[in-house]
Amino acid sequence: MAYSTLSAEHEAFRKVVRDFAQAEIAPHVAQWDKGHHFPVDLVTTMGELGLFGLTAPEEYGGSGGDFTSLCVAIEELGRVDQSIGITLEAAVGLGINPILTYGTEAQKAQWLPDLVEGRALAGFGLTEPGAGSDAGATATKATLEAGEWVIDGAKQFITNSGSAITSVVTVTARTGVRDGGRPEISTIMVPAGTPGFVAEPGYDKLGWHISDTHPLTFTGCRVPEENLLGERGRGYAQFLATLDDGRIAIAALAVGCIEACLDLAREYALDRQTFGGPIGRKQGVAFQIADLAVAARAARALTYEAAAMKDAGVGGQELKQAASIAKLYATEQAVTATRIATQVFGGYGFMEEYPVARFYRDAKILEIGEGTSEVQRMLIARGLGLPVE
Repeated sequence: MAYSTLSAEHEAFRKVVRDFAQAEIAPHVAQWDKGHHFPVDLVTTMGELGLFGLTAPEEYGGSGGDFTSLCVAIEELGRVDQSIGITLEAAVGLGINPILTYGTEAQKAQWLPDLVEGRALAGFGLTEPGAGSDAGATATKATLEAGEWVIDGAKQFITNSGSAITSVVTVTARTGVRDGGRPEISTIMVPAGTPGFVAEPGYDKLGWHISDTHPLTFTGCRVPEENLLGERGRGYAQFLATLDDGRIAIAALAVGCIEACLDLAREYALDRQTFGGPIGRKQGVAFQIADLAVAARAARALTYEAAAMKDAGVGGQELKQAASIAKLYATEQAVTATRIATQVFGGYGFMEEYPVARFYRDAKILEIGEGTSEVQRMLIARGLGLPVE
C-alpha cells in the first residue's frame, strides 16, 4: 500500500520549526553541550510553540495534530542538535502518550495540561540494571498494601526523569505472578518528590550531553492505588505499543542527524581548498557525500511512510514491521553519516569546536535506545515468518 508524501501544511510547519531551531538553539548548543546543561527555559519556549502538544487533543491544550507533524518537529530539532530532539521525542512519546492512551480521565486532567504546555516533563521508567532488551526480566516490584502501591527497585537510562520540571515518571513493575509462573507487569505513575523515589545524579554520557538522563531508585515508595496506569498486568503490552511509535520517532531523529551531516560535509567540501581547488572535486570525497544524499532520501522515505501508516490507523504487525525497518535503517545510516562527515572534515572533524564531533558522539545511542539494532533485526525476521530467537 502506498502512502503520500508530506503535505504542504507539513512542509510549512517544517519551516517554522527550522527557523525556531536556528534562532533559539543553534547559537547556544555548543556551550550547552560543553557544560552538560539542560535548558529548562528552552523547554518552556518549545511548549509555547506547541511542540509538546502536537498529538494531544485540544481539551488538554494540544493541537490535535497528527503523528507525522511530531516526526517533522523531531527531525528539524535533531538537525541542529540531537539532545534537543530526544528531549521532545521522549517527552511526547514516553511521557505524554502513555498517559493519553491508557490514563483515566482524572489522570489525564491532572497531568496532561502542564506536560502539553511544556511547563512540566514526564519520564517512562522501563530499563533496569538487569533488564534492557529483556524487559520481561523487570525486577522492580510493586505490592498493593492498604490502598497504596509500595514500590521497590531501580531503573536506569531514563530520559527527562530528574529535571527541575519533571512532574511524574511512569514505571513498569512486577505486581504479581500469572499462571505458569510468569510475572505480572503493570505500569504505575510516581510523582516527582514522592518519598522513597530518588532521581540519582545524572550520567556522564558519551553523547546527548544536553539531555536529562538519570538512574532512578525506589525504596518503600508509596503511591495511591489509583496511580496504576491502564489495566493491571498490561504493562508489558503497553510498553510494546509505546515502542512502535517511539521507533518511528527515533528514526525521524536519525534522519535529522543524516541531513545535518550531509549539509556540513557538502559545505566543507566546497570551502576547503587543497592542491589548488575544493576537496569536493575529488571523487574520494564527492562520492561519500553522494552516499549521504542517498541515505538521507531513503531514511526519510522509510520514516515518513511508517508515520503515515500510523496516522492512517494501520496497526498490528504491519506497523511494527514498518517501524522496525525505519528505525534500523535510519539509525545505522546516521552512525555511518557521522563517520563520513568526520572523515571529510579530517583533523578538524576531531575537534569539538566543529559540530560534526558532537553529531559523531550523539549518533551511537540511536542504534541502542528504543530497541537495539539486533532487536529490530529479530522483529523484522519474525515479521517475515522466520522462527528466530
